[in-house]
Amino acid sequence: MNNLPLVVLIGDSIRMGYQGYVASQLAGRAEVWAPKENGGDSRKVLAHLDSWALMRRPGLVHVNCGLHDLKRAFGAESAVSLAEYERNVRQILQKLQRELNGAVVWATTTPVDETWHHQNKSFDRLEADVEAYNASACAVAIDLGVPIDDLFAVVEREGKARLLTQDGVHFTEEGSQLLGRAVAECIWGRLADR
Repeated sequence: MNNLPLVVLIGDSIRMGYQGYVASQLAGRAEVWAPKENGGDSRKVLAHLDSWALMRRPGLVHVNCGLHDLKRAFGAESAVSLAEYERNVRQILQKLQRELNGAVVWATTTPVDETWHHQNKSFDRLEADVEAYNASACAVAIDLGVPIDDLFAVVEREGKARLLTQDGVHFTEEGSQLLGRAVAECIWGRLADR
């Protein structure tokens, strides 16, 4: 019988890129599960919180959303406004905290290169939006006492120009590996404290 703690990873395609590395880093110490689909924006995460996390009764949930919230058609508003995003993140974290006795970590949204993104995608993601949405979500996490895994800082420290692919948002293998190590270290540190 498997007595390892269950860890749930919720996030977008960035999470999909690093989840395999997290699972291999935590092999023998924790079981890692993530939805097959992209977590999308904060509305989608909120709508799927029960099936993705709560009904599984995990030992820890590592959660992020943001890149899909702040994306915008050229010259348009963000897909999910900053005010709604903040409300949604608060609801997500409060629900996870309440139902899982605080076993939740918020991960910051990773950096983008808006010039590369604009040249290679059919919509924009702006660097100023990443910073604003991260600031808003981190303020909520701090207010609720939820630990923060600062993946934005991890990428900035190592150099986003080296780690991002030409689409300005996704990561090279090296970038995904770096993020996977950071996430695994954060998760293992939180599990060891519980």
